[in-house]
Amino acid sequence: MITRTEFLAYINHVLEPERFNDYCPNGLQVEGREEITTLVTGVTASEALLEEAIELNADAILVHHGYFWRGEDARIIGMKQRRLRLLLENDINLIAYHLPLDAHPTLGNNAQLAELLGIEVDGRISGMGEPAIGLCGSLPEPLSLSAFSSHVRQKLKRDPLVIQGHDRPITTVGWCTGAAQGYLLYAAELGLDLYISGEISEPTVHMARELGINYMAAGHHATERYGVKAIGEMLAEQFDIVHHFIDIDNPV
Repeated sequence: MITRTEFLAYINHVLEPERFNDYCPNGLQVEGREEITTLVTGVTASEALLEEAIELNADAILVHHGYFWRGEDARIIGMKQRRLRLLLENDINLIAYHLPLDAHPTLGNNAQLAELLGIEVDGRISGMGEPAIGLCGSLPEPLSLSAFSSHVRQKLKRDPLVIQGHDRPITTVGWCTGAAQGYLLYAAELGLDLYISGEISEPTVHMARELGINYMAAGHHATERYGVKAIGEMLAEQFDIVHHFIDIDNPV
């Protein structure tokens, strides 16, 4: 058992949310009970995730995508009302970390994706503000675009959307999970062979072809399952609490 205050202090120490100018509040978003013995983690605080957490008698839910995003309707109605009612009626804490969970050098989404795909990290992709979120690195051995796409498919259990920008073997890779297709330009400026993000936009296709860089959209949800799971496992070991990672199916 750990108190909510101690729990949050430790996570904030690890993830350092004060370093980031984020699109949502990081840390505690909805206050629940003070003592935490069971933690549920997941990518997004959807109604389906909340319902499964209630079934598991969770004291806290920790997610990458929480609530209260910049520019959203502030009214507590409809979907937002239903989600908040579930949390408040069951006295469950909702904790969310967005950019801090992307950027952490070992627990973060980008670091965890590199480990899963076997990419050796050797730098960061700058150009879209600091701290830099995107990473770059190299493969153990050169692979064709087709071979690396098959590797990603096998690891993520999802078909990536692939845009070919050249026909050279892939040695160097840049990546940033989620909706990070905007980093493509900076990856191309670094001369990387391939750039991976979660989502793709219509202009991204033309940019990849014209910049001569291979591009892969591997799924927003698919690329962001691993950071929140890793920090949940770390917290369970640190505080001797029960942890359940719940992967709500999402094809995006």
